[in-house]
Amino acid sequence: MAEKPQPVQVLYCGVCGLPAEYCEFGPDFEKCKPWLIQFAPQVYPHLLQDATGKDIETVSNQLQSSSISDGNSASGSSVPKQEPIKRLPGGKVKKKDKQEVIIEKVTRNKRKSITTLKGLDLFGVKLSDASKKLGKKFATGASVVKGPTEKDQIDVQGDIAYDIVEFITHTWPDVPESAIFFIEDGKKVPAV
Repeated sequence: MAEKPQPVQVLYCGVCGLPAEYCEFGPDFEKCKPWLIQFAPQVYPHLLQDATGKDIETVSNQLQSSSISDGNSASGSSVPKQEPIKRLPGGKVKKKDKQEVIIEKVTRNKRKSITTLKGLDLFGVKLSDASKKLGKKFATGASVVKGPTEKDQIDVQGDIAYDIVEFITHTWPDVPESAIFFIEDGKKVPAV
């Protein structure tokens, strides 16, 4: 009887997370080179030929200094702690959402209009509570809906765009007036 095939052991890069054979096609091959020289020299032998003994020593020092340490270390470094960068598949960097509230007025059926609020949840505001408060304050219908980018937004019936800025800043003091923007004629305009 034939033997069962064994699974292939794949060595993944400690820097970019791709298999070591594909690091050269990744987003940051230059950063991967020190790791590859130390942990996978058989994959890229030309890297070993390029590196001298001094280079390998500096590379190993860089790898040791860039190791992950806990926040309780006694070394008095003045470098601020950076958050880890979130990467999407393929090594693309995920952009962090800007903390800003965008107010847009959309007209429908010639005279009817809807005011849309986007980004209020980035300030820690519950959108369901915010829509209830907006509906009571302006005596209109307000609801939480999914926008075209699959993010939740608040739709308020009526044109309340300029009254809403004062209401937002008084009701939620965490939202500064400088972070509120209007979309007028396709351009982003500060509310201040």
